Amino acid sequence: MDIVDQIKAPISTQMDEFEIKFKQAMKTTVPLLDKITTYIVKRKGKQIRPMFVFLSARCAGDFNESTYRAASLIELLHTATLVHDDVVDDSNERRGFFSVNALWKNKIAVLIGDFLLSNGLSLSLDHDDFHLLKIANHAVREMAEGELLQIEKARKLDISEEVYFEIITKKTATLIAACCAVGVASVSKDEAMVARFREFGINTGIAFQIKDDLFDFGDDTTIGKPTGIDIKEKKMTLPLIYALNNSNWTDRRRIINIVKNHNNDPKRVAEVISFVYEKGGIAYAEGIMHQYKEKALDLLKDVPESPSKQSLIQLVNYSIERKK
Repeated sequence: MDIVDQIKAPISTQMDEFEIKFKQAMKTTVPLLDKITTYIVKRKGKQIRPMFVFLSARCAGDFNESTYRAASLIELLHTATLVHDDVVDDSNERRGFFSVNALWKNKIAVLIGDFLLSNGLSLSLDHDDFHLLKIANHAVREMAEGELLQIEKARKLDISEEVYFEIITKKTATLIAACCAVGVASVSKDEAMVARFREFGINTGIAFQIKDDLFDFGDDTTIGKPTGIDIKEKKMTLPLIYALNNSNWTDRRRIINIVKNHNNDPKRVAEVISFVYEKGGIAYAEGIMHQYKEKALDLLKDVPESPSKQSLIQLVNYSIERKK
């Protein structure tokens, strides 16, 4: 049994049932739409986000139909953003398979994303889950703001640590926070508990994203993805920001010039990666990542002991120990 299966153990029955309900939520009478949504469902990832929903819910109460709808709502919205992201990034791959836009072109991909978003809204509105929709809607708005802020800053490469954390909080952490919050809100009216789990999700999400950023400076033979992608896309991540902030004017100007004008040259990208290591950017980012992990775990200390709580702790640790 791998680590993800171990984490999933306390909610394995619910996750299996969720799969059935999620497929039903994707059903449509339009043949082309049905073909594409089936393709999407078959190529799902580890389903970390539904796991956050169910484990958080179990820590706060007993599952009900609202919990399944909460997980489906998050997964529909998340999948919609991924489809749209692939169009925006002109990406032809998603999780090792062809992206929707690669197979069916941009126009259809955008419409598929819109369909998934609408399905998520309908799922909540049809069952009066306004409290869940409010949480999810806040996350989608924040994600869009985070993406636009990153695009704006990439033009000038003037991102400070403060702006970096604002971007990753909005882009990544807010969705994990929504997973945890809707999970609790589906089983409990305790607003303080919902807020606690939302904060838990924010801290976990920030640690998760820093780990993702660190992959860009790793060995592609061990992590299974090309390194230097963020540099090629002119994304200023924490290791690079720290390295630039702790270098002289000449080095800073040289590295920014490479990121801005020579980001497709493998040798120059390797030069940036070496610079980040030399300046201690990797060690610094790892230290900050562990700080956020500890903040997340501290928020679980007062939660009663249970297999689900232990799985949540494992899930936080997995977020920063995963290999890809």
